[in-house]
Amino acid sequence: MYSYLFDPAALKDLKKFPDYIQVVILQKLEYFITSDEPLFFAKKLKHSELGSYRFRIGDYRAIFDIRGNTIIILRIGHRREIYK
Repeated sequence: MYSYLFDPAALKDLKKFPDYIQVVILQKLEYFITSDEPLFFAKKLKHSELGSYRFRIGDYRAIFDIRGNTIIILRIGHRREIYK
């Protein structure tokens, strides 16, 4: 079973979005994390300067790393801006 933590930068990113988008992002993250294998929904990033993996949540991306059984959400952003 995995758990997740938000990096302070990811929390700051999340608070920039309207409330309804925050709810969608948090619900989707909860769905991914509570599944048997959350990496099934993830894609490994080719350039790992931001993080190792990403979740796709509509037009938004959650960049994260895994340490043990903990998924650490590093950044959250719109797909056109997150990789810059």
